[in-house]
Amino acid sequence: MPTKIFVNLPVKNLNQSIQFFTQLGYTFNPQFTDETATCMIVSEDIFVMLLTEGKFKMFTPKAICDATKSTEVLICLSCDSRADVDAMVHKAVAAGGSTYNEPQDHGFMYAHGYQDLDGHIWELMAMEPGAIE
Repeated sequence: MPTKIFVNLPVKNLNQSIQFFTQLGYTFNPQFTDETATCMIVSEDIFVMLLTEGKFKMFTPKAICDATKSTEVLICLSCDSRADVDAMVHKAVAAGGSTYNEPQDHGFMYAHGYQDLDGHIWELMAMEPGAIE
């Protein structure tokens, strides 16, 4: 069985976060959704648990980072093309997110990203076919 990844992120307003990510095309597993958490499906093996700050605090003795002021993690997802990268960034901004830098064109790889409603950074990249062997 392939390893699955569950990224856990604290959010200030769960319903607003669900609306934001729904506008980006993500779906949620109702089996793992209640008023304190939801399981966002990114792919067959990647999931993001959006947890209210109260719920998130149950899993760590440390203070929760304010992602609008500090970076706790960079989430990077691959896309099939540069156009897909740009389309997702456009959707994120239209849904209330923001960009934090300009697109980066490295020739073999194109990257851009957005910040969600809580300031978490989501990087998106498209790699040219054959760039990695």
